[in-house]
Amino acid sequence: MSAPHPIPSAATLLLAVLLASPVAAQNPHVGHVASGFADTPDGMGLLPTAIAEAEVAAQHAGLAARDLSDLGAMQRHVAHVQNAIDPSVVEAGPGMGYGVLRAATGVARHIELAAGVDGAESSVVTHSPHIARSALNTVARAERIMELAGQVQAATSADAAAPMVTEIGQLAGQLMEGADANGDGRVGWQEGEGGLATARQHLGFLMGD
Repeated sequence: MSAPHPIPSAATLLLAVLLASPVAAQNPHVGHVASGFADTPDGMGLLPTAIAEAEVAAQHAGLAARDLSDLGAMQRHVAHVQNAIDPSVVEAGPGMGYGVLRAATGVARHIELAAGVDGAESSVVTHSPHIARSALNTVARAERIMELAGQVQAATSADAAAPMVTEIGQLAGQLMEGADANGDGRVGWQEGEGGLATARQHLGFLMGD
C-alpha cells in the first residue's frame, strides 16, 4: 500500500461530523462505515475513504480527457484513475492505496451488517438499504471504469481511446454525484442512481444530523 495522502476536503468534513454522532459509537458497523476501520489509511471510515479515492479518480479522469488527441497522456492519467479505483491493478499512483472498489464494497457490507445488529436503531434499519444501494451503484460504476481503463491501456491510437476516456470521465463524476437514471430531475438512492454523495446524505439521516 502506498503512503497515505492528505484526506480531501469532502472526506474531512464528513469525518468531523460523523465522529460526533453517538450512533457510530453504539453500533460498531456504523462506526466502520462512518468513522474508523482497521485497515484503511489512517484508520479512516470506509465511506470517507471511498470519497477520498473517488475524488482522486475524478480529478485524473478529467486530466485524461483534457487532450483526446494525446494517447500517451490519456493512458498515463487513466493509470492514475485505475490506482484510485483498484490499486491491486495499478499499484503506483496518486491514490491512497485502498481504492474506491474496496472501500465502497466495505460500505455496503458493513451498513447491511449494522442493520442486522440486535436492537439496531430504527434510523439504521430505515436508511441502511439506501446507503448500501448507493455504495453498490458506486461499485458497479467503478468496475465499468476499470473495464474501460483496460481497453484504453490496450489502445494503439488516440482515436480508439478517446470515446472510452470520455466515458470514464462521465462515470468518474458519477462515483460521487450519482446519476438521474430515470429522468425525473433528481438523483435518488435507487439502483443506477445514487453515488457516494447520496450515501453520505443518508448516513447523515441515519445519524440524525
